[in-house]
Amino acid sequence: MKKLLSTLSLVFFSLIFSFAQNPQKALSGDLVIFHAGSLSVPMKEIGAAFKKAHPEVNILMESAGSVESARKVTDLNKPCDILASADYKVIDNMLIPKFSDWNIKFVSNEMCIVYTEKSRYANKINIKNWHDILQKKDVAYGRADPNSDPCGYRSVMTMQLAEKFYKQSGLASRLMAKDANYMRPKEVDLLAVLESGSVDYIFLYKSVAIQHKLKYLVLPSEINLKDPRFTDLYNTAAVSINGKEPGQKVIMKGEPMIYGVTLLNSAPNKPVALAFLQFMLAKDKGINILEKDGQPSVIPQKNPNFDKLPAELKPFASK
Repeated sequence: MKKLLSTLSLVFFSLIFSFAQNPQKALSGDLVIFHAGSLSVPMKEIGAAFKKAHPEVNILMESAGSVESARKVTDLNKPCDILASADYKVIDNMLIPKFSDWNIKFVSNEMCIVYTEKSRYANKINIKNWHDILQKKDVAYGRADPNSDPCGYRSVMTMQLAEKFYKQSGLASRLMAKDANYMRPKEVDLLAVLESGSVDYIFLYKSVAIQHKLKYLVLPSEINLKDPRFTDLYNTAAVSINGKEPGQKVIMKGEPMIYGVTLLNSAPNKPVALAFLQFMLAKDKGINILEKDGQPSVIPQKNPNFDKLPAELKPFASK
C-alpha cells in the first residue's frame, strides 16, 4: 500500500510540475477576434507569436471597419471574444454596457495622404498644395465610408480642419463632393484601388502606409488628429454617422486618435481571450509588434471602468 501511495504521489507531483513548466497546455479552443482593418498586419503577427506559445489555440480573426465590427456583435449576434477598434469611442458608444464592461486604450495613429510613384503630381505634392492637387480634374482620390469605419469619419474631420488651417472657405465641402464613387467600406479596401491606379491618392492611416511600404505625406499636427496638444482644435471637427438603431444619428467629434480593445461579455473562450490580451498589451510582446508597424503605444491611459477590469489587465490602464 505504501508503495502504491508513493507511486501515486510521484505521478501527481510530476503532473503538477509538468503543468507549471508547460502552462500553454491549459489554453486551447477557438479564439474569435474582430478587429479594425488598420490592425490587420500587426494582429496577424501578434496572433502568430501567441500561437507559437500556445499551439492548441485556434485563432480566428475578422477584419472590418470598426463600426461594422461592432454591429456584428450588436445587430448580428455573432460569437466574438475580443474586439479591437480603431477608435475607442466605438466601443464606448456601441458596446458598453450591454455587450462589454470596459475598454482599454492601447495605441495611436495619424491621418496621412497616401500615394504611389505612379500617382499624378507625385513629384509635386507637398504640405502646402495637397488639397489643391486632390481637387484637380485629372486626379482621383479615395476615402473610407464614415458610416462603416473611423478612418472614414476621420478623413472628413481632416478636411474640416484643413479648411481652417489653410483658411479656404468651403474646402471640406468641395473635397467631400468629389470622387464619392471611390469611397470604400474600410480603409484597407482603398489599397487595391490605389495600387491598381484607379485613384492617385487616398486618406489613410500612417501605420498602414508604413506596413505596405507606400509613399505618404505627413500632414500638419493641426489637422492630422495625432497631437494631444491640439485636442481643443480637433474637437471643433464633427461628423454625423449612423447610430445603433435605424434612423439614429451619432455625432463623432475630433480628438487625438486612440485605439481601444475589449473582451465581450458573451465571449465563448474567456480564459484564452484574457491570456491573448495580456500578450497583446505587453510592451515586450504585442506592443513591440504594434510599434514596429507604426502604431505607438499610449498605455497606460485613465480608465473610467478601471474597477471592472480583470486583475490581469489592470497593469495596462490607470484609475
